[in-house]
Amino acid sequence: MIELDLYDRDILRILQDNGKISNQDLAELINLSPSACLRRVKSLEDIGLISAYRCTLDPKKLGLGLMVLVSISMDIHTPERFQIFEREINFVPEVVECLLITGQTADYQLKLLVYDLDHYHKILLNKITKIEGVSGVHSSFVLNKIIQNRSIHIY
Repeated sequence: MIELDLYDRDILRILQDNGKISNQDLAELINLSPSACLRRVKSLEDIGLISAYRCTLDPKKLGLGLMVLVSISMDIHTPERFQIFEREINFVPEVVECLLITGQTADYQLKLLVYDLDHYHKILLNKITKIEGVSGVHSSFVLNKIIQNRSIHIY
């Protein structure tokens, strides 16, 4: 675990909420000089604690009004079968998240963003179920997002 001081914690909290903040504004918020603040941010990037900066889009404004959670079961549990699935699922752009899971009857949990039920049906039949090894699919449709894109709590 990486040791963080108060300044580092403040930097991480602020950047999670506003990755576009200027170094000058960030430095003022945490009471550091701009050069000291920039050195700290660079250090947090260099050690890999800050791994990327990105913007978050509103899927509904892009017409992607349906979020689907899909549990995938595999026919056999071999490294080769899992490698095939993980390689092929990367070619399905509607999949915004893919997790290898345990403790369930499924092996993978996918999160998809699609236009509507017909769009999902096409993705399911023409892409996901055609991946070698997929033996079971269970779909759940998200009615409402209670918590999403929450910042990581910095202790």
